[in-house]
Amino acid sequence: MTATTINSATGRRKNAVARVWMTEGTGQIIINGRDFEEYLPTAELQNSMLAPFQALAQMNKFDLNVVAKGGGIHGQAIAIRHAISRALTQVDPENRKVIKPLGFLTRDPRMKERKKSGRPGARKRFQFSKR
Repeated sequence: MTATTINSATGRRKNAVARVWMTEGTGQIIINGRDFEEYLPTAELQNSMLAPFQALAQMNKFDLNVVAKGGGIHGQAIAIRHAISRALTQVDPENRKVIKPLGFLTRDPRMKERKKSGRPGARKRFQFSKR
């Protein structure tokens, strides 16, 4: 990256963690060394990741370098969105007024429920036999 780093932020969703480095540029987005259209194959995932830029009308203003780890592809996309939203609020605190009501700054607390002892899963029971 030749430009100076403006901001970095971390986003999380389930077990996915995304770290974003944002620089001024032309809108190039690299995720784990690959182009974001290649890394996020569906338009739904791409749009969910780019939603903070679309809400602020700042689509091709920043270059992003992203490292995403853990979880699945959908969890990583939402973690990237969370990190982008945090970085955009660092760039300009006025952006928070637009992004916060959309829920992009809220970390989704839903996690996988742990398996309990004496059971085959979190809530499932072993088959009951009356006789």
